[in-house]
Amino acid sequence: MAMNSSVNEFILFGLTQDPRKQKAIFGVFLMFYLATLLGNFLIVVTIKRSRTLGSPMYFFLFYLSFADACFSTTTAPRLIVDAISQQKTISYNECMTQVFSAHFFGCMEIFVLILMAFDRYVAICKPLRYTTILNRHVCSVLVILGWVGSCIHSSAQIVLALRLPFCGPNVIDHYFCDLQPLLKLACMDTYVINLLVVSNSGAICTVSFIILLISYVIILYSLRNYSAEGKRKAFSTCTSHFIVVVLFFGPCIFMYTRPATTFPVDKVVAVFYTIGAPLLNPLIYTLRNAEVKNAMKKLWCSKL
Repeated sequence: MAMNSSVNEFILFGLTQDPRKQKAIFGVFLMFYLATLLGNFLIVVTIKRSRTLGSPMYFFLFYLSFADACFSTTTAPRLIVDAISQQKTISYNECMTQVFSAHFFGCMEIFVLILMAFDRYVAICKPLRYTTILNRHVCSVLVILGWVGSCIHSSAQIVLALRLPFCGPNVIDHYFCDLQPLLKLACMDTYVINLLVVSNSGAICTVSFIILLISYVIILYSLRNYSAEGKRKAFSTCTSHFIVVVLFFGPCIFMYTRPATTFPVDKVVAVFYTIGAPLLNPLIYTLRNAEVKNAMKKLWCSKL
């Protein structure tokens, strides 16, 4: 897979080189990762098996939880293993695979969040036509389009990564392979490639965030005619969605909408959207959603 590169492997610097901190990182992030897998697995199985969670919102939540689990899996295991490993190397091919996978599932999460916002818009602004507009066939087509869009985005990213020549330095100052730290190692002028990264990843993050903000403003404006109970229920649902959006898009916009520069804080910021958001999403959607909590109790209590 290597193109125009004399480097066969990279060394991932990780979050820190302090041995004591590395042990703490291993323990903390292992618990975070297992909690992420468990939380998202519970949501996926509950939605799949429950008859009460058949609305489009839960159809999209199913794919959000699946994307969260996969997105976290592209970065967290490497971080955890490297924290206690003497050999922190990753092959060129593995690095390129990680770039593709992280952008694929990260982009899929963005598209699903947009679909969930669209679902709330239709449910609140056009309640009488909700089941007609978002029937199961339409929802399936929208998710398929999300997968296709994610594949196109991640393919564009991997094409850019494969064009980077690496001639000497191979230490990546990060805990996973991504284009920004790789640009720093490339032995070429990366100005044009960085512009392409910003116009791809940066534009997707920024435009998607603006679309989501506009959709929530429209939804909140539409709530003015609702009863107090209707406002409370709709506002509670939209609030949980908005928390997820801010947690994910804030760090993404910070990382991908700037010139080809790296900062020490980048790794901490990346933790928020690669590990933090997938961990918190199940908590946000279950603790603030009575239907999901009740469905989980019925399903899992009956199994015990």
